[in-house]
Amino acid sequence: MKLIEALKKIKDLQRKVDDLREKIRDNCAINSLQEPKYGTEHEQRDKIKEWLQGVEDTLEEVLRLRVAIQKTNLNTPVTIELGGKNVVKSIAAWIHRRRDLAEEQRKAWACLTDRGIREGHMQVQGSDNPVAVKIVRFYDPDTRDGKLALYRDEPHVIDATLEVVNAVTDLME
Repeated sequence: MKLIEALKKIKDLQRKVDDLREKIRDNCAINSLQEPKYGTEHEQRDKIKEWLQGVEDTLEEVLRLRVAIQKTNLNTPVTIELGGKNVVKSIAAWIHRRRDLAEEQRKAWACLTDRGIREGHMQVQGSDNPVAVKIVRFYDPDTRDGKLALYRDEPHVIDATLEVVNAVTDLME
């Protein structure tokens, strides 16, 4: 089974659990004037037990698939080209980069600003002549701009790559 198939199967199984829960909720009790929907009271009680067992069995399969996906994600290296360099990380690591870490790095680089400082001339106390004021940057603006673009685009590059990887990677059981 491919990763993408396992992910889809989990969604299908979760829908099945939702359907079973709805049946359980709607049929677990009636008032004394109503007739059981599924035969006798005993048969309806058995039906509820059957649905509860179905939920339990289905969730066990979801758990098995999730663990297999985690195992696959941790043990499958993926190479992605970023900033002209090939970077190798596990699928799991790329997922974390995609989820929030690339954005956190982008935010750090976005802190490199001129802080509202303006160049020009300023009158200094004790002097009759204005003094030239220049911005002193402790970073390279070109490097900052490149990093901002890199980290802004990284999630999209990861998404595109992992979409292909998920379609071709076999699930590790």
